[in-house]
Amino acid sequence: MLHELLLALLGFTGDFVLDASPPRRRAASQEAGGDGDGDGDGEVGPAFRLAPDLTFLQPSERTAIERLISLGFYYRELNRFATESRDMSWIQSSVDVSSPHSDKTQKGKVRKGSVYRRAIANGITEILSVYRSAVLQVEQNVLSDPLPILATVTHGLNKFEVFLPPLYELVMEIEQKDIKGGQLLNLLHKRCHCGVPELQSCIQRLLWHGHQVMFNQLTSWMVYGIIQDQYSEFFIRRQDDRDGENESSQRDVSDKFKQKLAKDTSLASWHTGFHVSLDMLPEYIDMRVAESILFAGKAIRVLRNPSPGATLQEPVNQSQNSKGSHGMLSFVGGSGAPKELPSFSNTSAEELLPQAEADKIDVMLKELKHSSEFHKRPFESAVGSIRTIAANHLWQLVVVRADLNGHLKALKDYFLLAKGDFFQCFLEESRQLLRLPPRQSTAEADLMIPFQLAALKTIGEEDKYFTRVSLRMLSYGMKSSTSQKDLQKPNALELSSQGKATSELALDGWDSIALEYSVDWPLQLFFTPDVLSKYRKVFQYLIRLKRTQMELEKSWAAVMHKDHADFSDYCKDRKNNSATQLRRQRSKPLWRVREHMAFLIRNLQFYIQVDVIESQWNVLQSHVQYSHDFTELVSFHQEYLSALVSQSFLDIGSVSRILDSIMKLCLQFCWSIEQYETRPNISEIDHITEEFNKKSNSLYTILRSSRLAGSQRAPFLRQFLMRLNFNSFFETTARGVMNSGRLRPSTAGAQL
Repeated sequence: MLHELLLALLGFTGDFVLDASPPRRRAASQEAGGDGDGDGDGEVGPAFRLAPDLTFLQPSERTAIERLISLGFYYRELNRFATESRDMSWIQSSVDVSSPHSDKTQKGKVRKGSVYRRAIANGITEILSVYRSAVLQVEQNVLSDPLPILATVTHGLNKFEVFLPPLYELVMEIEQKDIKGGQLLNLLHKRCHCGVPELQSCIQRLLWHGHQVMFNQLTSWMVYGIIQDQYSEFFIRRQDDRDGENESSQRDVSDKFKQKLAKDTSLASWHTGFHVSLDMLPEYIDMRVAESILFAGKAIRVLRNPSPGATLQEPVNQSQNSKGSHGMLSFVGGSGAPKELPSFSNTSAEELLPQAEADKIDVMLKELKHSSEFHKRPFESAVGSIRTIAANHLWQLVVVRADLNGHLKALKDYFLLAKGDFFQCFLEESRQLLRLPPRQSTAEADLMIPFQLAALKTIGEEDKYFTRVSLRMLSYGMKSSTSQKDLQKPNALELSSQGKATSELALDGWDSIALEYSVDWPLQLFFTPDVLSKYRKVFQYLIRLKRTQMELEKSWAAVMHKDHADFSDYCKDRKNNSATQLRRQRSKPLWRVREHMAFLIRNLQFYIQVDVIESQWNVLQSHVQYSHDFTELVSFHQEYLSALVSQSFLDIGSVSRILDSIMKLCLQFCWSIEQYETRPNISEIDHITEEFNKKSNSLYTILRSSRLAGSQRAPFLRQFLMRLNFNSFFETTARGVMNSGRLRPSTAGAQL
């Protein structure tokens, strides 16, 4: 009987010990992730029972033996789980294993692979080997004892009653819920927190095995930039998990795999190719740490797989902008011709990421991997160090080799109108063209002529960045900027019946002027489409403002030229030129309005160009000079763009709409007074004047509101308001308009 008992302890039943589990469990127990219908589900108790016809056993002996043989049942189920999870015989060399979600079939039965489950099975195998050794020791003790007793068996296996049942429950939960990957690590981490030292030690060992897989995946990702995740269990995952997207160093390199690598090194791979899978992210790893792991792996991919079509600019020492850290002296501007390095296909990954740095990352991860327990603080510290290494080398690639600061300066020159002489010349050359409605088919080509003429007159050969700038006309049907989206688009049929049709269509149509900037790899990692879109948005706003300011100046110059000629004629013949003097007297109110317009536009332009752009540019330059971290530079640049948009009021719909309306009124006013001599339009000019006064007063009222006073715009906004209201004119006028608005209903009859 003792020998039958020992065999039952190892999962073998017979006449003495019966297997009471249902046939489904015995025959179909190999389905690790089965849905468990009928009486198999929810049954976590042992199914081994003593034969009912054993009448020679005392009730106490039967109870003790049934408690012992339950260990055999737990052993058998745990051993089944471990054997199935570790069984790799179903893998066929001809089977395509590239799909992360493909289920492998064998004899009509579905198998769901899991590397983490296999690792846990290895840990369970270790625990079961200790159990088998204990059973063997019990057998030796029983054979050596002349009078073997049941207490010998019970004493030798008593400790396994503490952790085999909980392990069995754990395995059942894993199988029934098909838990794998980070979810499996979460489950084990929660079960570690118990008050039974033996059970806690066992589950910690299982968790250690699971962490070995995770650290192997982290090493592959953060050292080589490769995701080894055949079954989608890693918390760093591709954005598109379609068939053929997984990488595996165990497969033969084929043409398909080479094309995949080429695709992975593209721009999309950096921006949208990978993401953190929250489903598989262990709860004890913070999202901030996961984001650092994601960035480090993407950076290593870039450094190890340089784009074959890119050329880099060799850093050249310049004396310009000498203040700052010595690391910036090699790339701050300069007028020398660019010296191109060989094609990036000739630049090895060793130059971008030295092997010593990769080995350092590998050593950090191996130290964590070999630790007996997972400790959160050392893990986060190692991830932070690896991220810093990756960010520093990416900084060297983008900032130093690719001349980031030169491109930032070029974007400031052209998109933020820092090259004022060029845009002044461009607007003058295209002034007559912009007075006509744009032709949709040739508008862009028409603009290229004055654009190229302005470049020939103002852009020197030393400006190597101008070739990257191109002029574009966006679609007429769509408003490209926030400041225009709520302006009413005039209907073409209505415009044809109005006298001001040409001016409105010209304003709305030519507002589609935009610039494009050609960016090569690796600067595309920094200048994303969203970043260039913000630059384009600010440019369209500034070019409208510049155009309005120039039209106000040109209209004043043209009319003054005519006025001086009339005054000369008046001085020669005072008797016959009294009409000229009268016309001059009637024109004085127009010039006061024009001066008010010019005053507002000038101060707005000065505020944006000096208080906003130049100030924020100096802040950005300080960050660029003293930061050696790529992610910090990206963050600083985003803050720079956000400040430009915010402090220029482009993110406030009410303000941007008023500013667009004011610029539109200024242009209409300029075109009206230029036609004043041939076609007097007093009513139209009065209407424009009234609307301008309302809009300018509304603008001042909004800008001095308490909502804006507490925002980040406040310091520069106060300077702008002080320039506008230096003699309290705006404040007095705004109060008068508000008061007249309140009194208008009651005094309407008196005014009539």
